[in-house]
Amino acid sequence: MHKNQSYRQDHEPPLATATWGWKFHHMGIPTKTKRAGEKYIAHLKFYVSGFSESPYGIEWMRFENDSPVHELVQQQPHIAFEVDDIDEEIRKHKLHVITAPNPPSEGVRVAMIEHNGAPVELIEFDEKCKAFFC
Repeated sequence: MHKNQSYRQDHEPPLATATWGWKFHHMGIPTKTKRAGEKYIAHLKFYVSGFSESPYGIEWMRFENDSPVHELVQQQPHIAFEVDDIDEEIRKHKLHVITAPNPPSEGVRVAMIEHNGAPVELIEFDEKCKAFFC
């Protein structure tokens, strides 16, 4: 904590949502178990499932042994926040980037940061995707 920064109280939301304007998007949980409805992300060598059915935004991720996804993301659950501009958020908050901003699919950019040993995903949708559900 900075010298003049106070501690967050139990009833207070985190800075990321309360002050910075980030919006919760999903929670990604690594698994070694095959799950129904898995979708394969070929260039990242992992399977994803559960997101579209979960009312809570829970996504399961099953990685191949040679997946290029950062080791921390493969081992620890992560929370993902939607932001308007990934690059600006990284710069403004001096975030520790472990996976540089990249497009996992059309109209979407993501970056992974690390905070206190936990992975956090930032996700940005282009305007076309927001309007037409990419």
